[in-house]
Amino acid sequence: MTRERAARAATAAFAVVAAAHLAAQLAGSATAGHLTKPVLVPLLAACAVLRGGPRLLVAALLCGWAGDVLLQFDGDASFLLGMGAFAAGHVCYLTLFTAGGAFADRRRAARTAAGYAVVWLAALVVVWPGLPSGLRVPVAAYSLLLTAMAAGAAALGPRATAVGGALFLLSDTLLATRLADLPQLPAADFWIMLGYLAAQFLLSTGRYGGTTPFEQPPRTTSYARHRDPRPPRHPGGGGAGPGGAAAHRRGGARGAGLYLRQRPVGVPRRVGP
Repeated sequence: MTRERAARAATAAFAVVAAAHLAAQLAGSATAGHLTKPVLVPLLAACAVLRGGPRLLVAALLCGWAGDVLLQFDGDASFLLGMGAFAAGHVCYLTLFTAGGAFADRRRAARTAAGYAVVWLAALVVVWPGLPSGLRVPVAAYSLLLTAMAAGAAALGPRATAVGGALFLLSDTLLATRLADLPQLPAADFWIMLGYLAAQFLLSTGRYGGTTPFEQPPRTTSYARHRDPRPPRHPGGGGAGPGGAAAHRRGGARGAGLYLRQRPVGVPRRVGP
């Protein structure tokens, strides 16, 4: 099996396990949910490795996997450790997006950051009063980092990556409303996990993957493939004539163009470069 076929098999396995996990959320089966959740993100990480994805992408996914495992345990300590693992993943994503030129266009990046800053502040105002006092500062810091990652995903350019960042923010915002003891959507666990899984999939494939390997060989133009490797000859015996001297003085394409426009009578137009 080739690496690409293995990557496609990993993607298909992710889809199957994700469907099973979401069905478990709808059915309220905690056992099935606990069994399937730790398998999901490692399949995306395997796909990234098989396709030669950036190390930071693999690291971000593995941090997400660690967060998934830690959040399955009860207690504030497990919650804080899981949130820390996700925060490390967001740092990896943000570093990767920055290196990819997410903030190269400063005006666009500033507009995107300003919009997401408004979203972050509004969400924090809503959940802050209901958050446990010991979690307020960690949640605020984490949500700020998550918002920065989402803004970086939006500024990076590909629509799938931008949607992935927004879905990650939405999923964790829904989770924060639960921490704040706010009214919940019906089947809230389903919607939280649906947004999270879609986010990880889109973030890992929107810019750096998909159905083709990450590293593509450089394209070769038809000119480069068929160009005559021999140096161009000039009229007058290898550059001795006036046309050849003019080409050498001006150099490159300009000299060649002068030769074509002012070739001596009786000298046929050359074909090719």
